[in-house]
Amino acid sequence: MSGAAAGTTGTDVVWNGRELPPGPDQDAVMKAITGEISGKGFIVGNLDNIVNWARTGSLWPMTFGLACCAVEMIHAYMPRYDLDRMGVIPRASPRQSDVMIVAGTLTNKMAPALRKLYDQMSEPRWVISMGSCANGGGYYHYSYSVVRGCDRIVPVDVYVPGCPPTAEALVYGIMQLQKKIRRTGTILRG
Repeated sequence: MSGAAAGTTGTDVVWNGRELPPGPDQDAVMKAITGEISGKGFIVGNLDNIVNWARTGSLWPMTFGLACCAVEMIHAYMPRYDLDRMGVIPRASPRQSDVMIVAGTLTNKMAPALRKLYDQMSEPRWVISMGSCANGGGYYHYSYSVVRGCDRIVPVDVYVPGCPPTAEALVYGIMQLQKKIRRTGTILRG
């Protein structure tokens, strides 16, 4: 078998005439294979890295604009910051989304709807809490009708501070979410 891995003695592995260390040393095999095809234009990568790269380049947020922070969220999609160039394309349906941006004051009446839409999103899914009101109640923290942070209803991955946060802050928050996704394994989210 020329050019293929062939074990003739049971424990020895030969690759293109070179004997690799005995036993199931997968790293050595992969290094040998990578060395052979690296000069020929092939790319060998980790599947987790490839999947996470694809996920970070195609975040589709479901915009959940509840108050004044939604104006800054819209501003981030306009030509100056243009989140579309980062692959962040807003979707109106939770079934097409993998990110929820909660922007504004979450009230007690709106909390069940927020949770229902979050449950309708497919896995893996992430949440960005945008603004002081979504983060912790903001100015209305002591009001009887305000939820003191959307993290009491849904798990939040990234908090964007400000009242309202600027469009640059939201873009930075999305970049932080992309970093978090790159660090996360594809099978288990955590």
